[in-house]
Amino acid sequence: MLRFNSASVRVVNSDRAMAECVEIAFPDGAPKEPGLFIINSALGHKLDKLGNALKKLAPQAVTIGCSASGVIGREGVGESMSDVAMMAISGPPNEWGVAGVRDIFGHNAYEKGLELAQALKAKTPAPKAIYLLCPGIDIANDLVLKALIETFGEEINIFGGTSSDNMRGLVNYQYYDGQMGEHTAWAVGLADPTLKAVTRATHGFTAYGQPLTATKVDRHLIQEFDGNPAWAEYASRLSLPPTSLCGDTIPVGALAEKLPEDLAAEYGNPHILRVVTKYDPDGTIYYPVLAKKGLEVWLTSRDEDLIFSEQRRSLEWISAKMNGQKPVAVFQTDCLARGRFLFNKVVKDELIAMARSFLNDEANQTPPWLGMYGFGEYAQLGGRNVYHNYSTALLTLYRE
Repeated sequence: MLRFNSASVRVVNSDRAMAECVEIAFPDGAPKEPGLFIINSALGHKLDKLGNALKKLAPQAVTIGCSASGVIGREGVGESMSDVAMMAISGPPNEWGVAGVRDIFGHNAYEKGLELAQALKAKTPAPKAIYLLCPGIDIANDLVLKALIETFGEEINIFGGTSSDNMRGLVNYQYYDGQMGEHTAWAVGLADPTLKAVTRATHGFTAYGQPLTATKVDRHLIQEFDGNPAWAEYASRLSLPPTSLCGDTIPVGALAEKLPEDLAAEYGNPHILRVVTKYDPDGTIYYPVLAKKGLEVWLTSRDEDLIFSEQRRSLEWISAKMNGQKPVAVFQTDCLARGRFLFNKVVKDELIAMARSFLNDEANQTPPWLGMYGFGEYAQLGGRNVYHNYSTALLTLYRE
């Protein structure tokens, strides 16, 4: 049976940050058995230093991680440059496994996704759920999901997200096998037979105006909108110059892609959102999933009332799926635009408090919790594994 322990701290020194996380997560001392540490860290820490610090404290454990715009833990939200959060997973080695691949990009996302899936299957043949982390820049996320689903079956529950920077869209980091990378993906398979997983995502933005139409496309690259260079046309719709950076558009430039009616009803919104984290000098936009010629996308604005009402509806749905049980662990991935760049601290704290009002136990104790503000999120929609942007995505693990 797997066990979960978590902690989050705000400490500048990386060694001290990890020592404090272990002290909080394990009041009786660092675990003596093999296990896995997952780190979410703001850019003020280097992931390899955090990993080395954990190696000193628990030499037998495996450590993986990613950079994020901020973290979320049992202790609350942390968005300073020195915030770090950690989840420890321990238990029988046949109930969990981890695998990774390097040099994954949009153009080879499916092939690298298959490589990742096959490596994970060799370690954990029949996981109940998979925690997936991919780079947040230049990645075709739907192709990675496709590879994992083909390997593990349609019923596998995939959750997680993509790493990020501080919204500049320049560089983001992943940590696997003792090394930092910028185009590394890793996946954790959870095979504890007593666990059940529920995922859900929601955003709360509304589309407006006339759509942008993709008129020239190459897989996940949108070269033109409405016959013009894609980036210039997109920036113009936002009343920004074509010299704008991705970081200028991310807070205000969520793109909305229309959903089928049945999925829209479940999602609580007629659109799923997309983010742009990279573009080329010729104006080509790197879309986070495959695009087709004729694709229509709308600009959006946030609706604070809708964000709260849909978050509540999402939590009610999760609670109903758990049949009255409380989670043994929660993994949360939020879009970084829902962090300090979109909400003030009071609003973020209200959203977290709402989640905990549903997911805390009868004594109002928060379960082990690991969260981050990233570039994108993985959660199910319509019973299928889907990539989201600008959403709050929650995975709850519980036992019947």
